[in-house]
Amino acid sequence: MQWPFHHHDPDRIKIWLKQVAVLGLVLLLFFWWRHEPNATWEGTPAPVAPAQTSGGLPSPFEHEGYVITPLAHYSVTAVVLARERYRFDAMAEICPVDLGLGWGPLSEAERINLIDFSQSLRWMDWRVSAKNVPRLKLSKPEVGRHSANTHCVPADSAIREALLRVKRHDLVTLKGYLIKAVRGKNDFTSSTSRTDTGGGACEIVFVTEIESAAL
Repeated sequence: MQWPFHHHDPDRIKIWLKQVAVLGLVLLLFFWWRHEPNATWEGTPAPVAPAQTSGGLPSPFEHEGYVITPLAHYSVTAVVLARERYRFDAMAEICPVDLGLGWGPLSEAERINLIDFSQSLRWMDWRVSAKNVPRLKLSKPEVGRHSANTHCVPADSAIREALLRVKRHDLVTLKGYLIKAVRGKNDFTSSTSRTDTGGGACEIVFVTEIESAAL
């Protein structure tokens, strides 16, 4: 075997060792990402669907340069199926994190462990291997009705910090409003239905209260 350096070249040895260390770290992180710990709790920790009402809403207000129009009061207690931090896209300034939330049967550990959830570009995707479909005992529409990719807009810095501390498989309660947020050409409008799919189906929540705990 030919080594990528000679014994009399210590600088190249150091560079090579650093490259090996970086590669090892990348492989370790990839392995961890592909093999995240399974859910282990029992029962249905979030049995109730999100609550949404339209009466007594506040008037539109400004927040971080956006005009925020509340569309509905909203509260949800759910298990975090996935989370994704955003820093550079159009929504990142007011919405630093998306939480993929599940309630009812999608808060049960044995079902969550059968589904692979992923998030990117403000979408949440999920897939189930063919061997796990019979064990899941939920249709595709049922999975959609019991989960939501939630764009979280913190009302203040304390809420923001709390949102960024939320982890996968936490039990979280969010309270606030489903909103429309507009600034110039940026125009983001929340879904107000739990049964829609595709573009525009995500909830945008102006979060005024948050509680979270590990399960």
